[in-house]
Amino acid sequence: MKTILVTGPTGYIGGRLIPRLLGRGYAVRCLARHPERLEGRPWAGSVRVIRGDVHTNEGLAGALEGIHAAYYLVHSMADAPGFAEMEAVSARNFAAAAAAAGCGRIIYLGGPGQDDPSLSPHLASRHRVGEILRSTGVPVTEFRAGMIVGSGSVSFELIRYLVERMPLIPACSCLCAHSQPLAVRDALSYLLSCLAKPETAGRIIEIGGSTCHRYRDLLKIYADIRGLKRAFIGLDYWNTSLCSAIIGLLTPIPRIFARPLLDSLHCEATCDISDALRLFPEIKPLDFATAVKYALVRLSENAVETSWTAAYTPSYARAYTFEDREGMISTGHVLDIDAPPAAVFRVFAGLGGERGWLFGQWLWDLKALQDRLVGGIGMRRGRRHPDTVHQGEALDSWRVERVIEGRLLLLRAEMRLPGKGWLQFEAVPRGSASTLRLAAYFEPHGLFGSLYWYSLYPAHAYMFRGLALEIRARAERNQA
Repeated sequence: MKTILVTGPTGYIGGRLIPRLLGRGYAVRCLARHPERLEGRPWAGSVRVIRGDVHTNEGLAGALEGIHAAYYLVHSMADAPGFAEMEAVSARNFAAAAAAAGCGRIIYLGGPGQDDPSLSPHLASRHRVGEILRSTGVPVTEFRAGMIVGSGSVSFELIRYLVERMPLIPACSCLCAHSQPLAVRDALSYLLSCLAKPETAGRIIEIGGSTCHRYRDLLKIYADIRGLKRAFIGLDYWNTSLCSAIIGLLTPIPRIFARPLLDSLHCEATCDISDALRLFPEIKPLDFATAVKYALVRLSENAVETSWTAAYTPSYARAYTFEDREGMISTGHVLDIDAPPAAVFRVFAGLGGERGWLFGQWLWDLKALQDRLVGGIGMRRGRRHPDTVHQGEALDSWRVERVIEGRLLLLRAEMRLPGKGWLQFEAVPRGSASTLRLAAYFEPHGLFGSLYWYSLYPAHAYMFRGLALEIRARAERNQA
């Protein structure tokens, strides 16, 4: 059995690629900075996960030992200082480790376009990573893909929210550039199929959908599919910073992600897919409209496999394991409930998203608005599925830090706070019934952090007590 390494397993593509590799009979190994974020995935018990980081060279030697092929799916989505050098260092580390381990091939998913000075910084960095991966002599298959369209993809979500929420859409000059969007199912097909095609090694292969459109037309096509009447207004003045800030307010996409996407709009992102069609005759790429329809069906069925939110943690909310230690402020609410723990768990595990927070929603919304105004994420990310949660995924303004099925849910706050905050729900067995323990923890940073917590204590006590009562009422009603 051939062993395949997947880097970026918590990412949008990596999280979908792994179960498909397993389905084809490969042994899969994952390299992840935060292995705990993979717990709870349906396939988690079928793969070997190694903690490591391509940027620091941690874990690479062990991860690449005995590997037949390795997928390099690591890149920076954010407009962070020094991202290009960080990507270059990561690629050099990985290429050197792959060569030393005798890895048979590297498969890399890069960005579209020809090597040209007009490329945006992020697209130029994608191409540079491909060059670095080839520099040590390991055969590399580099796929250059444009916009990936699928439920939960950052590009699709940007289009969806802009069209859904803006009856008048600014039509700036950059929207006249062309793109060749690729359905996520086709992107996965290319990545999988190339393993069995040795002739694809050592090649740069452009992959795209069957249709090419101006960016403006992509918005119109989405509106037509949804039956929405949308008008475009001319906009001669274009300021990327201003527009990315507006997108950050209107959509779940943070401005740090919106900026690179907007910069790329100036680049023609069409593909010459003739090589792809010749090398992969079994793959018939979908057109953009069909890809959108498939994505909308997935959303309507609550069948979103992965989302861009799983791989994004705001820089001000760096993840670390929850610890109950000195300096932690906490408040708790305990209620007996005439329902078994599983029934109580189903209620609190379904919080957020379209369902909301059951009690005092206007207060949650007010906090989300305040957070967005100071550059935070607010409550815009929603949740991947209305009823099930996986460890490591985003849930509104929280990150799911721990899940014990039928018993416990621990959420870590990712809004901008003068400290670190957690919200924990636990259903403790009590005969045939249960006890709900709802606890909020806060680790303040400095005097302002303490003042923040105590000033909001009355509001928190009101919200969390009301939430606990509502969880009890719904669990008992559902059980009855």
